[in-house]
Amino acid sequence: MLQDKDTAGGWEEPRATAVLVLQDGTVLEGFGVGAEGEATGEVCFNTAMTGYEEILTDPSYAGQIITFTFPHIGNVGTNEEDIESVNAASSSGVRGVVLAASITEPSSWRASRDLDAWLKSRQIVGLSGIDTRALTALIRDKGMPNAVIAHNPQGEFDLEALKAKAAALPSMDGQDLVPLVTSSQRFHWDETTWTKGEGYGHQQSEAKHHVVAIDYGVKRNILRLLARAGCKVTVVPATATAEDVLALNPDGVFLSNGPGDPAATGEYAVPVIQKVLEKKIPTFGICLGHQMLSLAVGAKTKKMHQGHHGANHPVKDKTTGKVEITSMNHGFAVDPATLPTNAVETHVSLFDGSNCGIALTDRPAFSVQYHPEASPGPQDSHYLFDRFVKLMDDGKAKI
Repeated sequence: MLQDKDTAGGWEEPRATAVLVLQDGTVLEGFGVGAEGEATGEVCFNTAMTGYEEILTDPSYAGQIITFTFPHIGNVGTNEEDIESVNAASSSGVRGVVLAASITEPSSWRASRDLDAWLKSRQIVGLSGIDTRALTALIRDKGMPNAVIAHNPQGEFDLEALKAKAAALPSMDGQDLVPLVTSSQRFHWDETTWTKGEGYGHQQSEAKHHVVAIDYGVKRNILRLLARAGCKVTVVPATATAEDVLALNPDGVFLSNGPGDPAATGEYAVPVIQKVLEKKIPTFGICLGHQMLSLAVGAKTKKMHQGHHGANHPVKDKTTGKVEITSMNHGFAVDPATLPTNAVETHVSLFDGSNCGIALTDRPAFSVQYHPEASPGPQDSHYLFDRFVKLMDDGKAKI
């Protein structure tokens, strides 16, 4: 840590202006970035080396404090094109951010402002200057802890009160966080993917299929890839009923990513999905959507020890034998031992063997635990959007 010269001519450590207080009473001191004040959440770590703006605006991170393992975060600034949240009312999914190095001036032709100003504008409390490797090791050993992150430029903290607050925070188990991030009303989407020099495009021809996307916290790049695949996309809130969805006469239904405990969200989401499956409408789920589809056919989900958060996770597609490098963000997983006989495991994590995908044998439906749209991350899994389109093609051919 840098040192300041005191009035007596000696040297002393500068006063901490931010702290991260874990539920077990551990206090980590550093320097505040972003918004002042306090925020609470579950601490996870993300191993991605790029795409911090996309990560910080992923609604799936609602209720969490992200520790970036890559030391230099903020060096390319921020812009208005890399935001992943669709719902303006939930400007960010994340509660707080923990960094190793201080934020530098941006060095990118795409930057519109630096990360610190961007964090302030989105009311995200941040902390820099701690050993994020040590915090990551702690999470690996003990699991993802609840914590309070606090930023005070004067360095004045009531640590005992912060410890008590952190200790009293509820577990992520049982929390339905989807209402914090879902859209409030139905809307249409026609924006396609980004290209250098042109930015994001828009559909120029008539869509081949109509997809209804149920928004549990959907990312923009998912919708862009659906639009690029030739789909007319109608996004509906997570509160939409089966009657609302079926009234739109969809060729396919998409189940989006999102935050929180899937079992809690499933209380109202599962009955809707079950009615869609009864109609044999092609269905594709990602992340929380994968968990929702699994719950809808009778499987169970479970809390993970440290979760999967990063852009370098190897997954094997058991249907092809190929291995793809994927982007992941989830703290719950489907228990493969609870899958019914009509659900085949299609993808598995090569890190820990956890379930990463299923397909139904009696319905045109499949889902994956990871994020094939990436943003950030590799594009190895974009083929899944084509797989979804083929299901819809086959569905129309049978009519």
